[in-house]
Amino acid sequence: MFLNKTGKQAIPVAGFVCLMMLFFSGCDLKYSSGSTGPQLVWSDEFHGSEIDTDRWQVYAGDGCPGLCGFGNNELQYYADRPENVKVEGGKLIITALRDSYKTRDYSSAKLLTQGIEDWKYGRIEVMAKLPSGRGTWPAIWMLPESNKYGNWPRSGEIDIMEHVGHTPGMVYGTVHTQSFNHMKRTEKNGSVLVADAAENFHLYAIEWREDKIDWFVDDQLYHTFKNTGKNADDWPFDQPFHLILNLAVGGSWGGKRGVDDSIWPQSMEVDYVRVYTF
Repeated sequence: MFLNKTGKQAIPVAGFVCLMMLFFSGCDLKYSSGSTGPQLVWSDEFHGSEIDTDRWQVYAGDGCPGLCGFGNNELQYYADRPENVKVEGGKLIITALRDSYKTRDYSSAKLLTQGIEDWKYGRIEVMAKLPSGRGTWPAIWMLPESNKYGNWPRSGEIDIMEHVGHTPGMVYGTVHTQSFNHMKRTEKNGSVLVADAAENFHLYAIEWREDKIDWFVDDQLYHTFKNTGKNADDWPFDQPFHLILNLAVGGSWGGKRGVDDSIWPQSMEVDYVRVYTF
């Protein structure tokens, strides 16, 4: 049995559960070579009618103390309201609006497993359909649960999927560390063109092991970051990380070519999130 931080029963890892997942939801068990096989330890299939607060916290605000990822000059207010985040039709839907909400011209949503669940190593996969248009910046990413090596970027960041609307269909996977980060222009990333990312669902995943992190789209490997074996400045990824789903508006990267005010609303839809160990 696997318990989350609330002390409630989460997903058992017995083979029976994986078989049931295969039957009911088409659970994909493809892994890179060398894997000993999957063990499903956490998932959200979004079959209910509201956000599962035993799995997610919904951040609300236009900024936050410490490191929670809202430091890129983005334009949105993150709101915990149905207009911006809901579960409907078996999907999580995060919607960005141009509605002058509270302190910002735009509103959107951010979900985190911080303080609820985190993982060290494993396969994290998210089936998602992305928004489109100049100024959109959806992300599926991870931050350390407790900054073992200090504040960002010393304790690391894992970007499972990022997409900016001014380069349609180009999906990025990146790590940030003390040695490798965008402030120094030394970040380690890979990219792949997913031409219909805004029209169809695709599987965005990482396989995170002690010696490397691999990035996949639809189980096709497109990027690898290897542990140099030097120190935590290069590889701080030996500690638990939590998962984040959000849709930003504008910002230093998402708004690099401006924001098209005619495209809103825009949504990122998530069919499921699954975490495996191997």
